[in-house]
Amino acid sequence: MAHSQTVSAIQMVSTHQIDDNLHQASLLLAKAAEQGARVAVLPENFAVLDTANMALHGGREVSPEGPIRQFLAEQARKHGLWIVGGSLPIAARPDGSPIEGRVRASCVVVDDQGREVARYDKIHLFDAMVEDSQGQYRESDTFEPGDSLVAVDTPAGRLGLSICYDLRFPKMFRLLREKEVDWISLPSAFTWHTGDAHWHPLVRARAIENQVWVVAPGQGGQNSERRRTYGHSMIVDPWGGVVKELAEGAGVISTELNLDYLAEVRKRMPVWEHRRF
Repeated sequence: MAHSQTVSAIQMVSTHQIDDNLHQASLLLAKAAEQGARVAVLPENFAVLDTANMALHGGREVSPEGPIRQFLAEQARKHGLWIVGGSLPIAARPDGSPIEGRVRASCVVVDDQGREVARYDKIHLFDAMVEDSQGQYRESDTFEPGDSLVAVDTPAGRLGLSICYDLRFPKMFRLLREKEVDWISLPSAFTWHTGDAHWHPLVRARAIENQVWVVAPGQGGQNSERRRTYGHSMIVDPWGGVVKELAEGAGVISTELNLDYLAEVRKRMPVWEHRRF
């Protein structure tokens, strides 16, 4: 593996129209490929942002033949690109057992041949009161939580998978580091209110604490009449520096994940060896 590969974070403004979302994603994936990306990371809910129809779409995605999963495979093959598929609803667990009444928020990783090589189901669900026009968020009404941490080898290094609200649980990131990851993906759809308060310090903290690259693409704009997402997709280096950032609107940011720099940061300040607990 080369010690430096280009990775893209894709920011979207998804709506309730799945066809429009997939078209938007296809244009942005093409742009990532043009920027030389070997791996592209889509945001949370990139294809389906419509909570009311999550179960309907999740029922169609129980096998890799589902329309969204097929879309990811086709795009990967077309562009010779690994894709970290943000999150999409799947009405079955990884062992194939069906879920009644809810779905899982699943991040599927597809290699450049269109093969699914990993699946992570979002563990921490966002049930919170927020001072915005939506007011209350209860993901647990729609989603069943996952229960397994997932790491996978990619052309850009060993990747740990997480989704959005997971960001607030530092032990999860510590456990991913124990899986010897070089970078962590964090597809998100932070509300504007919580993002404005906490997004930057939390993303940078997870990178600093664990000495990893963090690639954090978000939803960034007015997704519906009642929902505005924060955006500010970022790629953060293992020293906590924000290498690339996109404030709002659909777009792509790309950078090389330098694993030699990663090794140097860990060597100069070996916090992993200094742990006492």
